[in-house]
Amino acid sequence: MKKYNLNEINKIMSMPLGELLYKAQHKHKKYFQNKDVQLASLISVKTGSCPEDCKYCPQSAHYNVDLQKEKLISLFSLENAAINAKKNGAQRFCMGAAWKKLNDGNDLETIIKMIKIVKKLNLEACVTLGTITEQQAIKLKKAGLDAYNHNIDTSPEFYKKIISTRKFEERINTLKKVRKAGINVCSGGIIGMGESWLDRAKMLKILHDMRPNPESIPINALVPVKGTPLENRSLIEPLEIIRVIATARIIMPKSRIRLSAGRKNFSKETQILCLLSGANSIFYGENLLTTENNSMSEDKKLIKEFNQQDESIRIKQLENEGKKQSRSDSGEIISLENYV
Repeated sequence: MKKYNLNEINKIMSMPLGELLYKAQHKHKKYFQNKDVQLASLISVKTGSCPEDCKYCPQSAHYNVDLQKEKLISLFSLENAAINAKKNGAQRFCMGAAWKKLNDGNDLETIIKMIKIVKKLNLEACVTLGTITEQQAIKLKKAGLDAYNHNIDTSPEFYKKIISTRKFEERINTLKKVRKAGINVCSGGIIGMGESWLDRAKMLKILHDMRPNPESIPINALVPVKGTPLENRSLIEPLEIIRVIATARIIMPKSRIRLSAGRKNFSKETQILCLLSGANSIFYGENLLTTENNSMSEDKKLIKEFNQQDESIRIKQLENEGKKQSRSDSGEIISLENYV
């Protein structure tokens, strides 16, 4: 697998859009020939009162946000949510807790029970619980955990402007413990917090340098929430997330790239372009932890339309190939450049 330096990643991200999408499509079709879009459902198993001061997060105890704080949900509620997610087509079930770290004892044992419930339903199980120890990672793996989410959020330099309660290096160390335990890594970032394009390139470079690359890469667009320090940030332009997704697809071709938070603010056409640029998973359900998401019925229509569009493009390509072959058979000289 080719290794890219920061300058190369920057150049890829700033390519003319048509060329960028073409390269991303080529990589996508090479490594994901069935072109499936994985549906992942995300539920908050413990909401609010987080000691972290992430400036984007309404779950932080540092900010005055209109959010109902809750303790760990019951196993009964968790099972019902997982059953409902599976009935609606989800293949992965993700559980998030507003913790800085996972505590041993009741918290850990309850999470283990939740993972086992999800696995009995033949769903992929993913959790995001903050910092974990090596022993905790081993126990989660033994319970059947498929993936652990721990986003790096942004570049190391810009990270210091967004979070002060956890160092960037701590996030990297947690991901190393996850990988060492044999759990798949789910790690991505957020765009639209005020970072530069160079910050975005550095974030992708760090993910790219992980060996192996994260199996799952969520790309989030900031959702400004009233009461948080970033409440007045403007929504990102659609082409910004498309460029980030396409670049991630090119430099990490085997990873599943997840179109995540902020999707509710995108038009149907923007979301289809995100899928065409290399995203092949969406978070599915009316809420993403504490922010609003697209309805399941909307997403089913979106994926159906995307598949129809993708199929019509494929048919057109086959028609062009047929015309090219006919002219070639008749003795006409064909320039491949005309079909690139």
